[in-house]
This record gives sequence, C-alpha cells and structure tokens, in this order.
Amino acid sequence: MPKRQDPVYSISSNSPKSGQRFLCSKRASLCLSRRETAAEKGVITVEAALAVPLFFLAALALFYMLEVMSVRTAIRSGMQYAAKMAAEDIYVYPKVTPGSLEADIVSAVGGERLERSIVVGGSGGIHCEKSRMSAITGILELKAAYQVRLPIPVFAAAPVNMTESMRMKGWNGYVRSGFGQEDEETVYITETGMVYHRDYHCNYLELSIRMVPYSEVHGLRNESQGKYYACEGCVHGGAAVGVYITDYGDRYHDSLSCSGLKRTIYAVPLSEAVGKGACSKCCR
Repeated sequence: MPKRQDPVYSISSNSPKSGQRFLCSKRASLCLSRRETAAEKGVITVEAALAVPLFFLAALALFYMLEVMSVRTAIRSGMQYAAKMAAEDIYVYPKVTPGSLEADIVSAVGGERLERSIVVGGSGGIHCEKSRMSAITGILELKAAYQVRLPIPVFAAAPVNMTESMRMKGWNGYVRSGFGQEDEETVYITETGMVYHRDYHCNYLELSIRMVPYSEVHGLRNESQGKYYACEGCVHGGAAVGVYITDYGDRYHDSLSCSGLKRTIYAVPLSEAVGKGACSKCCR
C-alpha cells in the first residue's frame, strides 16, 4: 500500500516571499496588541494609586466629622450639668465663677475622654469666661469656647473655633424686670476688689506667684512700684526664709495656702458692678 502523507498547506501568491510577509505582519499585530494591553494596565494602576488614598481620606474625614458631633454633644451635656449645679447654688451664691463651670463640665464629660479627644488642650481646652449670671433675674448664660483639630496629614488646617451656649434660670423664683437683656456687657469682679475688669485674663486678675528670699522682699517693688508688706493672715512675727509675692499685690505671704493668694472671679453684667470703678489696665 502506498504510504500516507500529511497534507501540506501552502499560500499561493505571485511572489515567493508573500507567506513570509504575512507571518511578519501577523507578528507585528500581535506585538502591538500586547503593548496596548500593557499600557492599559499601566493606566489602571495609576488610577488605582490615586483613587484608593482619596477614598480612605474621605472615609477618615467622615469619621472625624462624626467625632466633632460627638464632642459637641458631650460638651453640651456637660454644660447642662454645670448649669444645674450653678442653679442650685444661686440662692446662696448669686454669682458664677468660670473656673467652677469649667471644672463641672470636665467632670461631667470626663477628663480622660477629653484628653483622648480632638479638643485642643484636652480637659484644659474648655473656657467659660464669657459665662455670667444675673443676681437680679437669676438667669445663667453659659458659654463654652474650645477648639478642635482634625489630624488629617494631607491638609494642615488650623484649629477650628467652636462655641456652645445655653441659658438656664436659677432656682430663686421669677423676676420679670430685666428678663431677657442679652446685649449688656459682661465684666469680671472679685470678692474684695474695688474695680471691674473687661478682660478675664487681665494681669490684675491672674496671680503670678513667685518665691523670693525674705531678706530681699523689703527692697522689691511690684508692677505699680509699691512696697510689699506682711500679710495679716499668714505672717505672724518673723517670716520664713522664703516668702511668696505677686506682681500686682502689696503683701508677702508665708504660706501658699493663704487666702490672700487665692482669688475667686465672678462674671456679672455691667449693671450689677455697682460701686466699682473700671480697671485702669483692661478698661481703657
């Protein structure tokens, strides 16, 4: 029997090299398609490298927006607690101290919670110096100011100022006259001071206590160029080796626990600072 042969395929053309040309063009098309595929993959990779960080950044921003709302809710809840505490004591003490309000807010919210929050300064970043209570109407106007910082590394944004405010009537009955007067200026007074202050951080209100040798105290002068005299409350006879003085006071003290080194500041409407003069430093 004749031996079986495999079929032979040939490409007919007038030129003997046409088959070779066809194979070359086919290879070139294949190489071109591979290059296009690689370029498409490169574009997808670049898009993914840009889109994924932006997605996580947007998710992080949303998370911190929720944290801001949580902080505001917590501080307002703490303000309500502080206002209730002040309203209970208004019958005995018809004034309010910003320091006690701040302490009550921190106690209600939680100092550890504030230290871990986005509030600038943590538990020390809440300021209530704009709060005041009217001894006539018994209305407490509580204002808490603080700053929040969004720790997003891409945008180095400055801290955002936040203010919460609320009003509460003290538990001392109802007085119609003077109710609702909100435009009156708030000033700050002390128990024994003879002047009122417009600035809560006035140097006359902030005691800068420092210790000096007793042998040098008689030659020192305060910021008003006045001499220092012995405190009637804590210096009895001879003083200790070191005594305590303040920049604007005129007494030297033998003990840090002396009441002369402690000052309680009250925030009241200007109309209730009757009989007190204006501070020469902050009321110019």
